[in-house]
Amino acid sequence: MGFADKRVFITGGARGIGAAVAKAFVGEGAKVAINARSEESIESCRRAHGHDYLGVAGEVGQRDACFAIIGRAVEALGGLDVLVANAGIFAEVPFEEVTQEEFDANVTVNLGGVFFCAQAAMPALRESKGNIVAVASDAALISYAAAPAYSAAKGAVASLVRSLAIGYASYPVRVNCVCPGNVDTDLLHEAAAQTSDPESYIKAAGDRAPVRRMAAAEEVAAAVLYLASSEAAFTNGVALPIDGGGTAGFD
Repeated sequence: MGFADKRVFITGGARGIGAAVAKAFVGEGAKVAINARSEESIESCRRAHGHDYLGVAGEVGQRDACFAIIGRAVEALGGLDVLVANAGIFAEVPFEEVTQEEFDANVTVNLGGVFFCAQAAMPALRESKGNIVAVASDAALISYAAAPAYSAAKGAVASLVRSLAIGYASYPVRVNCVCPGNVDTDLLHEAAAQTSDPESYIKAAGDRAPVRRMAAAEEVAAAVLYLASSEAAFTNGVALPIDGGGTAGFD
């Protein structure tokens, strides 16, 4: 897919979708750096994949932290061709129970992590004529009443992607996002563990899509690689559902 020696940085790259994306890029010959909250998480991913990823630990969200993380990644990689803005948090909190802390966390991590990492990476991406792929959610495209703060932040990510796609098209820097439905990851199982019936939660997560299963992280990774590749050179400002038909309608 044209990624040999391309320099790729993935936020939230040590597990779940991010780890699958990292592994897929390495398989295509890219030079990959991953971000996670801790060095321990990065080392765990290295052991699991048998690959010595470049690692940049730190929490995304606040502007200064994002600039520091991106700066270290660009230095370690010797430039940047692809930013995958994947780091995020998730919790189902009913609308009337959303606290200021819950709201701020969603805006800071789910939106701010994309916004400020993209802002910090843009000079390097302009130089390389690279691109950004953000990981949003099907909750950015359809109603998700169980998690309104999360849905609002992810909807803002999809809107941001369109704004950046237009604003930087002439450089050219492309900006797209994927919008996964339920994905069989640790994050989903952690959400299930917070309920009174985790088994039923996981079953319902699989049944929600018309294809009656969850996505594998590798299926989302495949879409990320496509959007980042030269094969998608004329694809810009897209919010691509990876949801088994969940946003298409009802049967």
